[in-house]
Amino acid sequence: MRVLRHLYAQVLLGLAAGILVGYCWPHFGVQMKPLGDTFIRLIKMLITLVIFCTVSLGIARMENLKHVGRVGVKTIAYFEVVTTLALVLGLVVANVLHPGEGLNIDPATLDPQAVSHYVSEAHAAASQSFLDEIVPNSVIGAFARGNLLQVLLFSVLFGVALSIMSRRSRFLSRVIEQSGEALMRIVEMIMRLAPLGAFGAMAFTIGKYGIGSLQQLGLLIVCFYLTSILFVVLVLGTICRWAGVGLWPLLNYLREELLIVLGTSTTESVLPRLMEKLERLGCPRSIVGLVLPTGYSFNLDGAAIYLTMTSLFIAQATNTHLSLWQQLGLLAILLLTSKGGAGVAGAALVALTATLSTHNIIPVAGITLIIGIDRVLNEIRAIVNMIGNAVATIVVARWEGAFDAEKARAVLTAPRASRAHGEAAAGPAQGAEERAPRAYAQERSR
Repeated sequence: MRVLRHLYAQVLLGLAAGILVGYCWPHFGVQMKPLGDTFIRLIKMLITLVIFCTVSLGIARMENLKHVGRVGVKTIAYFEVVTTLALVLGLVVANVLHPGEGLNIDPATLDPQAVSHYVSEAHAAASQSFLDEIVPNSVIGAFARGNLLQVLLFSVLFGVALSIMSRRSRFLSRVIEQSGEALMRIVEMIMRLAPLGAFGAMAFTIGKYGIGSLQQLGLLIVCFYLTSILFVVLVLGTICRWAGVGLWPLLNYLREELLIVLGTSTTESVLPRLMEKLERLGCPRSIVGLVLPTGYSFNLDGAAIYLTMTSLFIAQATNTHLSLWQQLGLLAILLLTSKGGAGVAGAALVALTATLSTHNIIPVAGITLIIGIDRVLNEIRAIVNMIGNAVATIVVARWEGAFDAEKARAVLTAPRASRAHGEAAAGPAQGAEERAPRAYAQERSR
């Protein structure tokens, strides 16, 4: 019974109960959807405030504004390289295994009205420029809508202003720090409801779409899961070894967050908690605050794999032949459309619609083939997105010489009981300044 005291065990129990209820009583399972939605809303109502407190305070304590630009450039460069690898891997596996071959579906028989919602959203997104997306009309509006990129921009500017004000901003910095501590306490309280949220979301998924949906188009599901696992093990595992940490210890350290993402199908449900855990692991607060929220829009590795595999699946299922150059053109389009998502369920379908509409070779109506199993695909898609962003934060910190790999390995290999005791003693407010290597602190002071 001691095991049930741990959050990961409670979430596992919630997931199992959700699958059982959704399978045995599907109508009742569908009615459990508000449990999952309410849990996600409870977390989302705090995300923008947590990002503001973390980013602005982290930058204010840097005292070296050149560092902000350097971290930003390295972050974007890393995101581009890794997401490109994910796109290419999905393209290669789809060409080797041909998950859509043999379905022989006539595009004329597909109902285009089924994807009209995603088409309209894709057109609306395409009509906005990057500056329209990142610069808000008002700060309050950015916080109210929960636009992570816009909140991140304001937080960076606010942090820079605090840094310039130096001593005059100490009182305000202290207020922001204490506000951040209070927000993390609220997050801790909300996380106690994670088992109920996972139960409701999983019961809804199984009750609405049924386990039978796993058998229909099963090869695509198997290929996507296999490709995602290969990407995590081979690509992210190699990057972890370079950063000085093991992939499996890192996954074990984040297992509670992984299970919550599995149940809720959105990475936003664990963003505040993930930021806190990466700080405890030894990543400076300023780097965590910059890299992680940005990655939720620009480093969606699971979505990148999903976009290439589903695009080729639809082409193969509708007997739409794509030459090598056409596939390279598709890849070039995906380099743009795979960015800018918010990491929530449904964003990848909009990006897929925008991709096929731009490519203009693969029939857009073919998206109807995967709408029924998109929720199933989104489980692993969200998990890969989360792992990719956690690894990215560690890599950028390591790249900046601000990550203590020895301390991280000690945290990852510590017994779970002693680790939990240490985390409780440290508290959520323990900043990067207390954990970063001395060389990094000296560089900041210069």
